Amino acid sequence: MGLSRMKLLSRFRILVLACSLIFQLGYGFYLPGSYPYKYVVGDLLSVKVNSLTSIETELPFGYYSLPFCKPKEGVKDSAENLGELLMGDRIENSPYQFKMFTNQTDIFTCSSGPLTSDQFKIMKERIDEMYQVNLILDNLPAIRYTQKEGYVLRWTGYPVGVKVKDAYYVFNHLKFKVLVHKYEEADMARVMGTGDAAELIPTIGKEGSDIPGYMVVGFEVVPCSVVHNIEQVKDLKMYQTYPNAIQCDPSTVSMPIKEGVPIAFTYEVMFEESDIKWPSRWDAYLKMEGSKVHWFSIMNSMMVITFLAGIVFVIFLRTVRRDLTRYEELDKEAQAQMNEELSGWKLVVGDVFRAPSNSSLLCIMVGNGVQILGMAVVTILFAALGFMSPASRGALITGMLFFYMILGVAAGYVAVRLWRTMGCGDNKGWISVSWKVSCFFPGIAFLILTTLNFLLWGSHSTGAIPFSLFVILLLLWFCISVPLTLVGGYLGSKASHIEYPVRTNQIPREIPAQKYPSWLLVLGAGTLPFGTLFIELFFIMSSIWMGRVYYVFGFLFIVLVLLVVVCAEVSLVLTYMHLCVEDWKWWWKSFFASGSVAIYIFLYSINYLIFDLKSLSGPVSSTLYLGYSLLMVFAIMLATGTIGFLSSFWFVHYLFSSVKLD
Repeated sequence: MGLSRMKLLSRFRILVLACSLIFQLGYGFYLPGSYPYKYVVGDLLSVKVNSLTSIETELPFGYYSLPFCKPKEGVKDSAENLGELLMGDRIENSPYQFKMFTNQTDIFTCSSGPLTSDQFKIMKERIDEMYQVNLILDNLPAIRYTQKEGYVLRWTGYPVGVKVKDAYYVFNHLKFKVLVHKYEEADMARVMGTGDAAELIPTIGKEGSDIPGYMVVGFEVVPCSVVHNIEQVKDLKMYQTYPNAIQCDPSTVSMPIKEGVPIAFTYEVMFEESDIKWPSRWDAYLKMEGSKVHWFSIMNSMMVITFLAGIVFVIFLRTVRRDLTRYEELDKEAQAQMNEELSGWKLVVGDVFRAPSNSSLLCIMVGNGVQILGMAVVTILFAALGFMSPASRGALITGMLFFYMILGVAAGYVAVRLWRTMGCGDNKGWISVSWKVSCFFPGIAFLILTTLNFLLWGSHSTGAIPFSLFVILLLLWFCISVPLTLVGGYLGSKASHIEYPVRTNQIPREIPAQKYPSWLLVLGAGTLPFGTLFIELFFIMSSIWMGRVYYVFGFLFIVLVLLVVVCAEVSLVLTYMHLCVEDWKWWWKSFFASGSVAIYIFLYSINYLIFDLKSLSGPVSSTLYLGYSLLMVFAIMLATGTIGFLSSFWFVHYLFSSVKLD
């Protein structure tokens, strides 16, 4: 009895430990982005400011590049991750401060002093270019609601000002509304996953659960243009009350900016208790519009896949299998006679595995393609699971860089092993191939980004990558990515190369004249993969260039899987067609059959620039757009081309290993 009790007790302890571990993992994976912060009444809430942004120029500028009020303690940068810096975010403190659940009206911030000619000029430029001011409270961007034709529109941030009849007006009074939800320990435990694990959930804030606390669940702003009496604010200090009641009417503007005339800034804040729970506070920003369009995109892709799968089915089961079955049923004498009467793909048996021209370049591009494709799959999967939510600024870019560096091992391994396969097992020179793999795509990306960065530096934009960050990126490249790629190359050099099922003739077979250029068919094949993603591409482009939040990573992951399938099918079908017309030079064509989708994406990018970003102003902005688009389509070409090549390589190897021809 005592022994059984001890066993039972030990099992119970193991169960408790397992449950604790599960609970710990539960709160460890809690999303999105950050933990709730408990504020008690009277606690200080500080608003932060991000870079000024505009869809007219795509050039972010610092908030304090305009004559706005600065905080008493001076301007301080917030800690930013690598992704935020690369995206051009510059988060700083601001003079806007609230007290939790304490309404305040007519709060004076500062007077700018007489506008100089330079300040007046830059204010007009920012208003003309529709720059938005981006404020952040408790990691929530300020949201602005407007009505147009009966529809409620949501905007993040508010405009610097507005131009009316050749006069420029600035929004110098801000009406804030902070939505709060009462903090309840039982509620938070349930939200986190279990009511029994309240002690495992970190409560960030002041000690003492008996003190009523609140969480910020919404942050709204209404900008107004109000004329202030400059004489009345001369002796006012920051956070003192403006002498007269301020009427904030967003439908009218009355504060014009003029050279030599100061601007007084004020604000008011109202707190409102809300039913919105803390995990749902991002719903206002992530209202899912057009979900039917996403499903239509997926159904469209499924139709393309079904069509191509039917062709692949016919090739495998009706053509290839039929030929192989007939061949295997013949005796040796009949097989020898049949060999003399061979036609189609069976004629290129002695040349189909002949190494292509520029074989090392192909290996390098396939290695980089594996790295980029792996990065895309893992990043989108993590984002779909919620690990890279919009609440975690810069997490997506940081994650992409991290996964790209780690997957250098896969790039080096695939490139070196493929290179050894083409060289019939020759192990010499694998270091050179690995080094080229580690420098090929990053080198091109670095060249494009450096060129674009000079344009951003010249424009004094916060989008320019600081020199210190350049050094960090170089260190990440040469101290992490390159060594990992060399490790992968070493593993590839030690792995056995893939044996070809047939021998290659010494003299290349002459390829018969074709009725049409084979490259024309290859370039046209990219339309099918493009058809699977062009709808989702619109949402991605709008997120990047129109400042919209993209968060439907579940849809994107499905589209990515469908794209992989379509690319594999397209390349496989075209490779079979080339072999049937005795064209044994399939290596590069299989790569570009699916990789040519990048051409159509680039053409779509130009179309998007002309018709959707028609307000984009200035050659610098257009050059930036085209430069980033070029980098994007080059990465897509490597990834999709790799899918096509590897699937075709498997198909050709399988096809010729199924029949023995002398």
